[in-house]
Amino acid sequence: MIKINNIPKEIKQISEVVWELPASYKKGMRVPARIYASKELLQGMDAGVFDQLTNVACLPGIQKHAYCMPDGHWGYGFPIGGVAAFDPEKGVISPGGIGFDINCGMRLITTNLTIDEVKPKLNSLIDLLFERVPTGVGGKGFLRITENQFKDIMVDGASWCVENGYGWKEDTKRIEENGKIKGADPTRVSDRAIKRGIRQMGTLGSGNHYLEVQMVKAENILRPDIAKKFGIINPDQIVIMVHCGSRGFGHQIGTDYLTTFNKVMKDLDLGVKDRELACAPFKSKEGQNYYKAMACAANAAFVNRQVILHRVRESFSQIFKKEPEDMDMKLIYDVAHNIAKVEKHKIDGVKQEVVVHRKGSTRSFGPGHPDLNSLYKEVGQPVILGGSMETGSYLLVGTDKAMEETFGSTAHGSGRTMSRTKAKQMVNGECLQREMAAKGIYVKSASMTGLAEEAGFAYKDVSEVVSVLEKADISRGVVALKPIGNIKG
Repeated sequence: MIKINNIPKEIKQISEVVWELPASYKKGMRVPARIYASKELLQGMDAGVFDQLTNVACLPGIQKHAYCMPDGHWGYGFPIGGVAAFDPEKGVISPGGIGFDINCGMRLITTNLTIDEVKPKLNSLIDLLFERVPTGVGGKGFLRITENQFKDIMVDGASWCVENGYGWKEDTKRIEENGKIKGADPTRVSDRAIKRGIRQMGTLGSGNHYLEVQMVKAENILRPDIAKKFGIINPDQIVIMVHCGSRGFGHQIGTDYLTTFNKVMKDLDLGVKDRELACAPFKSKEGQNYYKAMACAANAAFVNRQVILHRVRESFSQIFKKEPEDMDMKLIYDVAHNIAKVEKHKIDGVKQEVVVHRKGSTRSFGPGHPDLNSLYKEVGQPVILGGSMETGSYLLVGTDKAMEETFGSTAHGSGRTMSRTKAKQMVNGECLQREMAAKGIYVKSASMTGLAEEAGFAYKDVSEVVSVLEKADISRGVVALKPIGNIKG
């Protein structure tokens, strides 16, 4: 935790969990900067959050506020947990507001199995998942595709999986944007990006990405009626959570266009407070090229998580000797949390298109939103919020208040409190693995140093983050989920 004197003295408390730095705080700010946090979480935010968020508030065409969610911490360009919406005619698009791992996101799958059925076979299940779903830097998936097939994936997204036997028809209805961001154009993607991504479908990668087997406890079902709508129907029910993105494919696209945007900014004399906020006018040729390439990476990420779901269903079937359909292995939802999208939102009472950047932030659409399918239109969009591998995660639901206040956005996880380097200095991976086993969590990792980086103490209190979201009413808790098994990169 940082000292309270790192919080700018100009910050004003708007409500119990909303704080604001006025546009007068920094020269060039076009809008105020808003942070959603409890006093404790605000005090724990590194100084970079305040600097980066107010830099975002200086970008051309930004609307209403620059936002940071309670899981916020220092990032590249935008803080992690950052949200900003831009006028598509006068505003910009910035890779620093999306992230290198384009469409890093979350996926949650139900089963009708209980802890009593799974616990005796848990180690065998995790071992098989670790074998079937490659982890770590450079991990390659089982999917063998041609370059033309990869380009089809970039355009078609998750529907490609269904058409090729890696998913159920109903799966695409349970994915943000039905698993396909429109406007993808593979001709805007470099050969190097294609080379890096073509063998990575169906892989987790490294860092904080994971595949986790979780359980539902009766006392952790916070809103039973909504939980049932989402498919959480029994105490002791087992679910599976997946966290990963577009891997090296998205990273290369981000790298390519940062180089392009740096040149564009010089040509247009477009200044920013931080070179990591390199950007281009959204409607410019370069801005549109990046958006089309970003959509390719986003669709590839949907496919990546869909192929992982296919392998998860295969693995459960092998261990429990049942068909996935008989175990009700349905997708609850898949949400992106590193993306920019053109959406309609109200500004000063008028609905208009804006380019919403979510960097470590999740969409949180409320009940009745036209973009939600009939499964969830009545109650609102499922929101999947990942915690640390030791403490657990949450399933939440979107709200009308999020639509009014944050461009339909909420937090994406618990958020780090320290660097990976510091975490590794504080714990040994093998010791952590044994400690987790003693707590009833069986974990396998491609790297023991990578495991140490993800120790629970390196993250904020996920329940405190969710409490802030509840108090701000930008999403509401439905179920708290406890880990029992985990595979990591």
